Amino acid sequence: MSNLLYLVHRLPFPPNKGDKVRSYHLLKHLTARHRVFLGTFVDDPDDEAYVETVREMCPDIYVARLHPRMAKLRSLTGLLSQQALSLYYYKDTDLQAWVNQTLTENKIDATVIFSSVMAQYVDARPDGNPPMLVDFVDVDSAKWTQYANNHRWPLSWLYRREGERLQVFERAVAARAGKSFFVTENETALFRKLAPECADTVVAMGNGVDTDYFSPDPDRASPFFETDLQNNQIHVVFTGVMDYWPNIDAVTWFTHDVLPRLRQSWPQLRFYIVGRNPPLSVLALASESVVVTGTVPDVRPYLQHAALIVAPLRVARGIQNKILEAMAMGRPVVASHTCAQAITAHSDELVCASGVSGFVREIDSLLKTPAKAVALGQSARLRAIASYSWTAHLGGIDRYLGAKQPS
Repeated sequence: MSNLLYLVHRLPFPPNKGDKVRSYHLLKHLTARHRVFLGTFVDDPDDEAYVETVREMCPDIYVARLHPRMAKLRSLTGLLSQQALSLYYYKDTDLQAWVNQTLTENKIDATVIFSSVMAQYVDARPDGNPPMLVDFVDVDSAKWTQYANNHRWPLSWLYRREGERLQVFERAVAARAGKSFFVTENETALFRKLAPECADTVVAMGNGVDTDYFSPDPDRASPFFETDLQNNQIHVVFTGVMDYWPNIDAVTWFTHDVLPRLRQSWPQLRFYIVGRNPPLSVLALASESVVVTGTVPDVRPYLQHAALIVAPLRVARGIQNKILEAMAMGRPVVASHTCAQAITAHSDELVCASGVSGFVREIDSLLKTPAKAVALGQSARLRAIASYSWTAHLGGIDRYLGAKQPS
């Protein structure tokens, strides 16, 4: 059993959004065999209720409170320097003091970083001890560059600057890490291209899904309106945290461009946008044919009772947990190529679509052939069980814990 320092940019519980799903399962994996000292942030008042749950998993934790609006303002001071604004956003002197104290008072065998910005709390040591392992998850700098390409000035300029500055920081972090992990082979290959000097220490460590939790239950009641059921409404569902720009872009595009075309043939089709923190722009999408739920206690009823699930993200990095969860629930999924290419699945397990015509064609085909949709969902669940075990994927980090950095 080793002593590990684990630094995460957001409290890794509850696992109710993409990054927290992965950071929680990584914490769970690490605590099964090691003593984990956790340093993290709470950026959502609702998460305060779960701090004690996480505390019970670790011998010591430090939770810094982060107020997003204040942090955004603070991050703008980074414009006076050559650093990424993200570093200022997550800068906290008390957390730094706790990290220093933890490293001094405990024999830490390895430091595990979740999200590159948290590496700013750990100084590089000449002997490489304790070794630092970094779960980048995605190439965040590339994400900011993508954002720049989809926004007007001045945001395009700000996002492009963030992508450039963050890439410099990511390369520096990877250069001093024992190993750097990315969620897919594509992300790994991209980072190797951006940082060829780190090619030998960069590896893929995929996402998983809890197929016991995300599984069909014949006793699970439908969440849809009784009038929907009486009128034979067809429910197409999107799930995701709705204050995340790629999700906002996805549901807005689907509502404005895809849904009207579908309803020409399927007037009883209703699009459900299921997820917490929808901004005004998403709330404004609500209509007779669109339902915006906001926070729900459990997404599984919406997944289980949907005719099909869509993931029309036009900007996405890595593996989308929303797709794995829907597949585990045995539902047919139609996803953009941007999302689907990251998931190992055949065409009879996950349907790929491109553009308005592509989504209309694939969804129409599934609605016209219910037996095909059922078979697709059944095959999807089998794929999730066979290929996306959290234990199998996260086990890739075990061989590096406590090991010295390569010289």
